[in-house]
Amino acid sequence: MNNKYELHQIKTYFHTWSNYTYIILDKITKSAFVVDPAWELNKIMNKLKQINAELVAIFLTHSHYDHINLVNPLIKTLNPVVYMSKSEIDYYKFRCSNLNALNDNEIVGIGRTEIISIHTPGHTAGGMCFLLQDSLFTGDTIFTEGCGICYGDGSSAMEMFKSIQKVKSQVPKNVQVYPGHSYGKAPGHTMEQLAKENIYFQINEEENFVNFRMRKNQKGIFDFK
Repeated sequence: MNNKYELHQIKTYFHTWSNYTYIILDKITKSAFVVDPAWELNKIMNKLKQINAELVAIFLTHSHYDHINLVNPLIKTLNPVVYMSKSEIDYYKFRCSNLNALNDNEIVGIGRTEIISIHTPGHTAGGMCFLLQDSLFTGDTIFTEGCGICYGDGSSAMEMFKSIQKVKSQVPKNVQVYPGHSYGKAPGHTMEQLAKENIYFQINEEENFVNFRMRKNQKGIFDFK
């Protein structure tokens, strides 16, 4: 597909944590935005310089620290606008400069590239995925191998079930999924592949989903690769 954008993924580390941060470059204008900037500022700055990009925006899938800890350094250095779901902002009282609240199904343009917001609570009270032409950035809502944990303040396995059903119904099967973490599989698997390989995509009854997501003695839930 002839995209209007380039996607650059950056794997960042802090002690035992590993995250994926994504830079998306609009090919025409050379404007760029970053999704969930975390841990290693130098990697992001070096990639922006390498691709000759102007960072104009940050998109945040949710407010957990391992997805937002470079927001303020990037604002201080490059002054981008910041986008996060309104319900996430309101529930957790998230604050930063240049903050813009998004509702479900809003469209933001960065250059010629359109980003559609999809409200996907479950992992947090106001999680949000971001849909481009053939890419979906899912944060901790959907992983290639599973979905985000649903315990903690604002979490809900019932909402996670609804969010995954929503994504399944709204996102085309050819779209590639780019999560915030990996358990070993590289980002970029398609929705069609996840439908076949991700067990949480295959459970179609809410009660069964909730019981399975909240089962006891789960191991390796933070064993990110």
